[in-house]
Amino acid sequence: MKMNDFQKTIKNPFVKRITNGLTRLEGQEWAQDRKLLNPAFHMEKLKHMMPSFHASSNEIIQEWEKMTSEIGSSEVELWSFLHNLSADAISRAAFGSSFEEGRRVFELIREHISITVQSMQSVYIPGSRFLPTKTNKREAKITNEMESLLKDMIQRRQKEMEGGEVAKDDLLGLLLKSNLEGIQEQHHFKMGMKEIIEECKMFYIAGQETTSSLLVWTLVLLSKHQNWQDQAREEILTTFGHNTPHIDGLNHLKKVNMIIHEVLRLYPPAPSLTRKVSREMKVGDAILPAGVHVKLPLVIVHQSEKFWGSDAKEFNPDRFVQGISKATGGKICFFAFGWGPRICIGSNFAMLQVKMALAMILQCFSLELSPSYVHAPTAGRGTLRPQFGAKVVLHRI
Repeated sequence: MKMNDFQKTIKNPFVKRITNGLTRLEGQEWAQDRKLLNPAFHMEKLKHMMPSFHASSNEIIQEWEKMTSEIGSSEVELWSFLHNLSADAISRAAFGSSFEEGRRVFELIREHISITVQSMQSVYIPGSRFLPTKTNKREAKITNEMESLLKDMIQRRQKEMEGGEVAKDDLLGLLLKSNLEGIQEQHHFKMGMKEIIEECKMFYIAGQETTSSLLVWTLVLLSKHQNWQDQAREEILTTFGHNTPHIDGLNHLKKVNMIIHEVLRLYPPAPSLTRKVSREMKVGDAILPAGVHVKLPLVIVHQSEKFWGSDAKEFNPDRFVQGISKATGGKICFFAFGWGPRICIGSNFAMLQVKMALAMILQCFSLELSPSYVHAPTAGRGTLRPQFGAKVVLHRI
């Protein structure tokens, strides 16, 4: 089997109108864009984004401190806070000093996604998206404003770089620098304005939902399993005290890493992967004709006793004490960020953002599940999220 034997499926035409970035591309087009984007997600570059992750987490913590100021505790609904935290962190990391403009772009993308979800839930009539309906007019207005804002930011950065200024260390700056180097090395190999705009939109769409999903389930499970919450906090306080977490320390938090991997196993942000078979092939005893769609249900694979043992459905971070390879027994059964050449390009970005937020939260608060919490994971907008929110009780430390 080869990489191109299983390709991304063609999505609903409404989805393609939101973005056509890296995750939607195939073949040589995907390989070229991936090569340009890779440098922006190297660990050495991500360390420059730590202040963005800290600032976003600090805003949430300050809000929670106000809420708990009177009696030292308060019930909070985690999902809404963490959703905003993730969006703010990505806006800061993607656009640096222009993050206020980035926030507006992401607000528009969020509204665009809501319109798309509503459209997908109704009967699709071919050509209906070209009719002058109220929804279509609003969607066109959103797209125009969003792309105008992004184009202005990109052009400003390009002029600064052409004037000799050093590229900024945010995602947009790193992408433009990589693109410029690609142009200088081989003139035909570059991203145009449209492609850069699509990748900026993809920063948000691919990043916000996955990181907020991972963070909310991590805090929910730690609220339920107090012994692991205590172990995580002890490791964090031993490493940082009450000082600002730094990248070297975050990368050496063994217990926290085990916890996050176990959360990704039980609640993978994307509950399934779907691919289209590009040619007829045999997989096991099955003959798959070309064009067939194959779905891999990650939640089922990740909780299969065949791969993970009799406690497969239980929260047990100790299974990752010797790393992923040992936990899986060398089998390919852990798809937290996908697998193979198309593994999520932003996995290190997401892990660092989640570790920073988790470390700062546990430095300041202990958490327990609220009596009103209802456990109901649901696949909304392509990621696993709590259907009825995630209510916990915060206690100041």
